[in-house]
Amino acid sequence: MGGRWLGFLISEGVKPTEIHRRMKVQYGDACLSVQQLYECTRQFMNIISSVTDSPRPGQAHIVVTPEGIAAVEAIVKENRHVAVKETVAHLDMSHGSARHIVRDKK
Repeated sequence: MGGRWLGFLISEGVKPTEIHRRMKVQYGDACLSVQQLYECTRQFMNIISSVTDSPRPGQAHIVVTPEGIAAVEAIVKENRHVAVKETVAHLDMSHGSARHIVRDKK
């Protein structure tokens, strides 16, 4: 029975008892029990928290702080044509973080 819509209802905050009521109308006796829906809800919430809390393999580590933004802006104000690698050489910052500030924090 459609896991996508079940995940959608759970993420919308619909209670398992309400989901069960809706499923009972649609599927009759072939639907999940309330206990199974509580278990699905628990597993779904664990998956969501583990996905959002864990970095993905190969994901760039970008740290942007107000101090870093101010430091990059100061260097760019001095020389609008400064390269990102030159900015990184002056700051204790990764290339990805400096590039993110220069390109995305305008």
